[in-house]
Amino acid sequence: MRVLHQDRKTGEIKVQIDSLDDLWHLYNLIDKEDMVRAVTFRRDEVKADKLRSERGEKKRMTLSVRVEKVEFHESESRLRILGVIEEGPQDIGAHHTLSLEEGDSITIIKVDWKEYQLMRIMRAVEDAKSPRIVFASVDYDEAVVAVMRQFGMQEIAHIRGLSHGKMFEQKEGGDYYGEIVTKIKQEAAGGAPVVILGPGFAKEELLTVGKTREADVFKGALLYHTGQAGMAGIHELMKKGIGAEVLKNSRVAHETKLVEDVLTAISTDGPVAYGPDQVNLAIRSGAAETLLVLDTMLRKGEIEKEMSAVEKGKGSVVVVSSSHEAGHKLEAIGGVAALLRFKVA
Repeated sequence: MRVLHQDRKTGEIKVQIDSLDDLWHLYNLIDKEDMVRAVTFRRDEVKADKLRSERGEKKRMTLSVRVEKVEFHESESRLRILGVIEEGPQDIGAHHTLSLEEGDSITIIKVDWKEYQLMRIMRAVEDAKSPRIVFASVDYDEAVVAVMRQFGMQEIAHIRGLSHGKMFEQKEGGDYYGEIVTKIKQEAAGGAPVVILGPGFAKEELLTVGKTREADVFKGALLYHTGQAGMAGIHELMKKGIGAEVLKNSRVAHETKLVEDVLTAISTDGPVAYGPDQVNLAIRSGAAETLLVLDTMLRKGEIEKEMSAVEKGKGSVVVVSSSHEAGHKLEAIGGVAALLRFKVA
């Protein structure tokens, strides 16, 4: 994401959408009743007679819409913003849907930008500078290629192997490893780190083929043993919290570590609060140092006051994505938790 323009007086921030991650950030930033402005297409209504109208051609125009609903479509790499037109060359008061994708720009206008929202924009800009991480989870029967994005793990491809999986049989019956290498190369453009994992020896064979065919892509690839292949193997690796340098600075790894810290503190009776009631008490007591909030709670507007209170108390707020395993764990304990400066009775 890139910030193209900002006006504190009018509450306008215009940003350039450069990735699927940016769409996810906007999904969490845009609230109901915000005004958003973007280039879109809308059909003219051509009056044919007094009783009926014909549908005109779609025209490119800039419209400002008062937001009623926001939808994030990961599979389509698209963000849909539904609302009522308030500014534009036609159809004021009519409903319209802005459909945004990579390469588009959008202006968001809020009456009051919250501190955590401004911090999220700054985080999105900074995160865009970090290379994404490509995972290949493989055994002899199947392989999954996935990309770690800021909102979680996105499965890119599911490739079926041959029945026996020996390398000489692969050459006769197909190019299983070659297909995986090709998909990894597509996703690792720009020098993204590559992590290969799985049970057995298939991962070592894949790395050998990768270094032979695409040495630049695979030269720094990391190998990890897991008990499972597929997405289950990737989640297993993330749960283990393996401290590879390549994972250390990723957003998902950061959120995963904090949630695991919360669970550890719970199991050891450490300074922690979880669930709305406990967390509210900790915030009122000034004990909350790091507040973890599930993004679905934030979109419902259920916890903004608590977040502001933590920030005013010099604490930090981390929004955890519900799209990965750490988010599921946070949801299981109430969707909100806090690591504390001191225990609260």
